Amino acid sequence: MSTATSPLTPSLIESVIDAMPIQGRIMLHLILLQHFDVSDEEINYMTMDRPDPRCVAGSKPTYNILTQEAVKAVRDKRDQYLRQVRLKRERTWLQCECLTTLSRLRELMAERAAHLLTTRFNLPSEALEALQAQARTTVNRPAIRMLDQRWEAQEIQLEDYQQQRLGIEMQVQLRLAERYRKRLALAARERQTADYQPLQDHEIAHIWGIPAGSLAARKVKHMTAYLQGLQAALQGSAAKTGQTSPPLDLWRETFTVLAIRPVQRSVSTYDGLERTEANLIEKLVSLTSGVVGEDVETKFWLSLVHGASSNAVLSEVTRNLFGLQRLAAILGDTDASPESIDDMLLARVTPKPRDEEEEAKLLEKKPTDPANDMREHVLKSMFGEQHTDLYGGGKW
Repeated sequence: MSTATSPLTPSLIESVIDAMPIQGRIMLHLILLQHFDVSDEEINYMTMDRPDPRCVAGSKPTYNILTQEAVKAVRDKRDQYLRQVRLKRERTWLQCECLTTLSRLRELMAERAAHLLTTRFNLPSEALEALQAQARTTVNRPAIRMLDQRWEAQEIQLEDYQQQRLGIEMQVQLRLAERYRKRLALAARERQTADYQPLQDHEIAHIWGIPAGSLAARKVKHMTAYLQGLQAALQGSAAKTGQTSPPLDLWRETFTVLAIRPVQRSVSTYDGLERTEANLIEKLVSLTSGVVGEDVETKFWLSLVHGASSNAVLSEVTRNLFGLQRLAAILGDTDASPESIDDMLLARVTPKPRDEEEEAKLLEKKPTDPANDMREHVLKSMFGEQHTDLYGGGKW
């Protein structure tokens, strides 16, 4: 997809399209709808250009009248397809950005875990390589549960616990990194499809409101005129610079050049994902730090990609990219320095104190908090005097 040596530029493509007659501009703007807008002037032209339904029904031919209802009908169809192609392009771009950062974070955390194991806990290199080789097949939950039981039974020391727990954490991060790399490859293919796929003929006909035969003839005519104009512009620029440009697939190169332009960001609002926005942000932070369960992570990622809960019926009107946009913002603010990651890993693999139960018993033996008496007084006051009679304190 490299366009470093391409003589085409976005401005050259726009100039060639703008020089075409209005019917040709409309055709190219609709075909390349994910990269161009359709102006109000072009919407008015399409509204006037549509065949009168009364003529099609066999009535007396009449002239089309430009009414607000007719213009609104064309504009609504334009907005419908514009939202679909723009959201698809933005979604795939956000997926690639987030997955690239997530995979890099997981790889970095696995590297720092390996570094801590060899430097702080003096793990031999052979044992480290064995842990890394077993990362795909190791089931971490039973291993962590068994490790916690040994810690509670005082069968293992703190340093040994941290060493074994850090090895499990390194394996988890390696599995997640591999998962994110596979998702990134799939998202990259989806992004290429979103950037290179033109609007289909039946979709253009639905917006424009013209028969398929007329649309096909116009499409051939105006695409040919566009490619000829583009070839002439390239030859003119090559003659001025004295360079000979290699033969290009100008149609595919058009998509390639337009794909490098910045993705237009949409304005999204919270749509109920994870029930509350606070829960969503908390889960996104957990996803960023790599502590979301591997079984929950897959379902949560699908809900982010689709813009709605995986348990709900998806509706294109309500779908947006709020979750992915917030995830990209959180990833951008994440501290990925080695010192920060080391502190995070050590805090994650440090067990709870063994005397936690004894501390809880001591708390139970403490006298009642005076605030509880105040809460009970407030509740009694809220019920009124009649309720106080139940406690023997009423006047009647």
